[in-house]
Amino acid sequence: MANLPSLESCLPRNKSLFYNGRWQTPSGGQWKETLNPGNGRVVERILQASADDVDAAVQGAHRAFSDWKIVSPAQRASHLRKAAHVLRQHAKELAVLDALNTGNPVAEMLNDANVAAANLDYFAGLVPMIKGETIPISDDSLHYTLREPLGVVARIVAFNHPVMFAGAKLAAPLAAGNTVIIKPPDQAPLSCLRLAELLGDVFPPGVFNVLPGSVECGKALSNHPLVKKVTLIGSVSTGKAIQRAAADSLKPTLLELGGKNALIAFPDANVEKLVEGVAKGMNFTWAGQSCGSTSRVFLHENLHDEVLEKVKLYVENRFKPGIPTEMSTTMGPVISKEAYERVLGYIESAKQEGATLVTGGKPPSGSADIEAGFFIEPTIFANVQPTMRIAKEEIFGPIMSVFRWNDEEELLKMVNSTQYGLTASVYSENLATAHSVVKKVEAGYVWVNQVGKHFLNVPFGGVKESGLGREECLDELLAFTQTKSVNVSLSK
Repeated sequence: MANLPSLESCLPRNKSLFYNGRWQTPSGGQWKETLNPGNGRVVERILQASADDVDAAVQGAHRAFSDWKIVSPAQRASHLRKAAHVLRQHAKELAVLDALNTGNPVAEMLNDANVAAANLDYFAGLVPMIKGETIPISDDSLHYTLREPLGVVARIVAFNHPVMFAGAKLAAPLAAGNTVIIKPPDQAPLSCLRLAELLGDVFPPGVFNVLPGSVECGKALSNHPLVKKVTLIGSVSTGKAIQRAAADSLKPTLLELGGKNALIAFPDANVEKLVEGVAKGMNFTWAGQSCGSTSRVFLHENLHDEVLEKVKLYVENRFKPGIPTEMSTTMGPVISKEAYERVLGYIESAKQEGATLVTGGKPPSGSADIEAGFFIEPTIFANVQPTMRIAKEEIFGPIMSVFRWNDEEELLKMVNSTQYGLTASVYSENLATAHSVVKKVEAGYVWVNQVGKHFLNVPFGGVKESGLGREECLDELLAFTQTKSVNVSLSK
């Protein structure tokens, strides 16, 4: 068991805005309450950035960019490695904060800061890859290219893993010589504020900034002419809003958006591996709140009944809602009352449309410790049809939809019928079969005989309305640069 610090010792001392290397009071003085979704209680009141505050922060980051972009590659890499070290030192307290503020079980959050640190180390190592090329054209000219940073980058992160996303998404733009403004999630800003306290002295003033705020803050960042790129981990609707706002200044975006991801099981799949994959791929641990969750499960009719029964037992035994900050908890709540009511609405919709409830489908009972929280039992529906709402719409909650199939052509039509295309998983002992299906599935990232894992240096991102661009790889680093071509005349 991990020896966890107390909740009180983990809370950030500052609840305001961090930019220009110091804590700032917002111009409007507006606050927003942030909750513990495990009990519905207010944890803190957080000051919110207005459009004027965004402008001040962006102006400061723009000034800092002039110096940061000419810092040597080796020095930039050293800053990133120092940040990674700090994150590892404080991994436990950051995990406690995120468990408190997101509801995700603390035992599963302990590695989030380490994942962020690994990203910082990875991109520190990639800094030498920011280089140009020489291009042989003619004897009387020298042609070469330079890769230069963009400027101020805004990175808007999601609530399900705040410190992991904030820490990891700092890495590539800073490595490339940009300055960064992190906008924490509205629902769970605490760990990002603590991150600013921890890393405030690691980078020069204005290079790393954190602006808690609501929609006004996000819009102002997307619209600001000195913000040269906006990125998001979030919903499709928010991604489209950012894309529209960014269009006015033709600034590029990088978007990891929603998913309605498919797990496809062929009749020759290893049943035990499949059962574990189906259960874990849904990410019930954090109440299904993951863009990459394989929430649509397509079981071949030859193994459908056996696998469904085993998955039911696995889920009922392994994922039990509990107090997020206790190490024994294996499943957390959804993030808010609004999310809670939305998910229950999907459950009622599935029942009305004729899906068969296999397990769950209601708030848990029998525990006074969690009755005030936003908990919903892990829920599985069978006999789901492609026309049902739970088959088409991203729920972002603990609802798995199970389909029975027997015709591969019809299967692939169902799999590819949604607007999404983030991840997918294929289970088959025949790798020829798996490779064939991988090519036909419309998704940006496909696992074969496993689920959920990310690997640094392997591009991650979606197709269709699941996003633009690739992360966790060299492509992400280069996406925060632009190419300048140079011609030198050698003629006498």
